[in-house]
Amino acid sequence: MVKKSLLSTPSKEALVRRMETGERISDLSKETGVLRKSLYEWRAAYRAFGAAGLNRKRGRKVGWNRDLAGRAARRRAGASPGAHRRARAPGRSSASGPAFFSRSLAALGCDDAERRCARLYAVIETVIAEEPQGFAHDEANVRRLCALAEVSRAGYYRRRSPHSAAREDADLRDLIHRIALEDRHYGYRRVKRELFRRGVVVNHKRVARLMRQDNLLALRAKPFVPQTTMSKHDYPIRPNLVRGLKPTGLDQIWVADITYVRLAETFVYLAVILDAFSRKVIGWALAGHLQASLALAALDMALAARNPAPASLIHHSDRGVQYASNLYVERLESRGVAISMSRPANPYDNAKAESFMKTLKAEEVNGAIYLDLEDAKRHIGAFIETVYNVKRLHSALGYKPPEEFEAQIRQAEGQPMSSQPLSLN
Repeated sequence: MVKKSLLSTPSKEALVRRMETGERISDLSKETGVLRKSLYEWRAAYRAFGAAGLNRKRGRKVGWNRDLAGRAARRRAGASPGAHRRARAPGRSSASGPAFFSRSLAALGCDDAERRCARLYAVIETVIAEEPQGFAHDEANVRRLCALAEVSRAGYYRRRSPHSAAREDADLRDLIHRIALEDRHYGYRRVKRELFRRGVVVNHKRVARLMRQDNLLALRAKPFVPQTTMSKHDYPIRPNLVRGLKPTGLDQIWVADITYVRLAETFVYLAVILDAFSRKVIGWALAGHLQASLALAALDMALAARNPAPASLIHHSDRGVQYASNLYVERLESRGVAISMSRPANPYDNAKAESFMKTLKAEEVNGAIYLDLEDAKRHIGAFIETVYNVKRLHSALGYKPPEEFEAQIRQAEGQPMSSQPLSLN
C-alpha cells in the first residue's frame, strides 16, 4: 500500500484528472495502492481548491513539539487557550480561507432547506469577495464552491441579479397570455417557439410551469368518430409505394384523407390533400355525402394549384371506395400520377394526413358549433387558408408555417424542388 505522503502533488493531480475523465476509483486504488478514501479526499480538495488543495498537510505539523512547549508556557503565563490563534495578520478578516467555508457548511447542516440555501449563498459570496486561495469571481470557482456546498449555480446567480424573478415571471406571463389568446390551442412547446420568434429566449419547462399555474392548457377533446373509410369494395387495390420513402422536395408525395365534421343536427364530410414535404393543405372540399365526387373536388383543387409534372408525383391515400373509384383513378392516371394505398387497418401508413385531421379537430372543429354546411365551409376554409397554412407553427418544419417553409425553399433553390428524387429512410 502506497503512503499518501509519498506521492507528490503532481502525482495526486494526475490521479484526480484520471478520476475526472471517468476512470473508476476502485480500479485506480488497485493499480496505485492508494486507499479509496484518500482518492475521494483528493478529488474533493481538487474540486474545491484546485491544485493547491492537494498540498495541504495532515497529521502532526513540523515543529509540533515546539508548539507543545509554547502552549505550556502560555498556560503558565495565564493566557487564554487559543488566544495566539485568534491573532490574525493585518487586513485579514475571520471570514477568509477554506476553513471558514468548511465551518460555515458544518454550522448550516441542521437548518431548514430554504434558510440553509440562502445562508450558503451568502457564505459563497463572502468567500469569493475575500478571494482566499485565489478564489476570484469567475465561472470555474463559482461552480466548484456551489458543488461543494451542494447548491445550484442558477440560484446563486439569481441571488446576485438585481432583477426580481417575480417581476420577470410577470412580464413573461403577460406575453404568454397574449400568445394564448391569439391561439387557444397552442401548447407550451409552440408557445416557447413563438416566444423565440419574438426575441424572447426562455426554457420550455419555465413556459410549461407558468402556463400550468395560469391554467392556460391547450384545448383537446376526443369526440365520437363515425366511419368514413369504406374499404370493402370491388375496385382494384393499389400497393403501398411510399413505405420507406421520405420526400426531399415539393410535389413528390401527396397524401389524402377524409374526415367527418359535426353540425348542429347532422354530419358533413371533409376531403383534404396535403403536400407530404411541406404539410401544406393544397386541396380540400366539404360536402354532405361520401361519394367519389367529394374526393375528386379536393383533387381538382390540388392539381389546379400545383400542376405537377407527369411521372413526378405519388398520390397516397387509404383504401376507401372514393380513392379506388374509376373516376378518381382515371383523373390521376391522366395526369401521370402514381397511385399508392395504405395497408388495411393501418393509419400509420398515412400519418401525415391523420396528423392534420387531429389538428383540425382540436384547434377548429371541436371548439365550434356550425349552423349548416355553408357556415362550416366558411369557418373551416378560413382556418385552412389563413391559420394552418399561413400562421400555425409546425414542429416538423422547424416551427415554421407551411407557406413560409415553402417560400424559403423556393428562394434558396431558385426553383420548385419537385425535380429532386425521393430518398429512402
